[in-house]
Amino acid sequence: MHAQRRPLIAGNWKMFKGGPSGLELAHECTLIAKSFHHVELVIAPPYTVLAAAAAECEGSGVELAGQNVHPKSEGAYTGEVSAAMLSESGCTWVIVGHSERRQHCGETDAQVADKVRAALDGGLTPIVCVGETLAEREGGHTLDVVKRQVQAFASQLTNVTNGGRRAAIAYEPIWAIGTGKTAGPAEAEEVHFAIRKLLHDLEVALAHETRILYGGSVKPDNASALLASPNVDGALVGGASLEAASFGAIARAAESLAHGSH
Repeated sequence: MHAQRRPLIAGNWKMFKGGPSGLELAHECTLIAKSFHHVELVIAPPYTVLAAAAAECEGSGVELAGQNVHPKSEGAYTGEVSAAMLSESGCTWVIVGHSERRQHCGETDAQVADKVRAALDGGLTPIVCVGETLAEREGGHTLDVVKRQVQAFASQLTNVTNGGRRAAIAYEPIWAIGTGKTAGPAEAEEVHFAIRKLLHDLEVALAHETRILYGGSVKPDNASALLASPNVDGALVGGASLEAASFGAIARAAESLAHGSH
């Protein structure tokens, strides 16, 4: 974790916690947020609870993210949601290119790049996900795959800030999502360093200011070790974000590391 980049802890609720249980979890997240001063907290509830969760989180410091966005601003796209609609629902962030969407919905690198552009044009800050499969890792192709994925959208991030805030990139090894397996701190740092170098080759400021998150079975018991790596600037949390206590514990690990470096 780098002293100049404020840690970002984002919770991706996926297709869980709609309705009253989602509002309750949002409320609990606002309570834990009060004890953090160095960490940025973002939650990504399902669409159905976004507007109500936004009202719940107003003024608390907890920000909202959509879980996906359509590349077009409007049109005959049944079941899709635009950047403007997310913004109107209270979102300031959006997750783009999550591996589950790449895998189950066939999202390509080119489509992910289009969504990054749509998010930025719509005033949303994207958290763009990249990562390799188990076969790609075992074949020694991790860095090639991740670099290809980052290069597809990276040029759109240069000279772009939403109120001074850069897009974030989340490295999620697909083999570690929901499996209980995690990349070790050294493995995560290797990939994060490679992403940082790629950004540096595009624009020095981009490399310094972009937060690169780790995602893939992040839990309270492994968060500190992962977040202590110099190029890991936070976490995109899945299952552990569905309980405020575990989400808070991960944020607390980031807070104590950030506080120690200030």
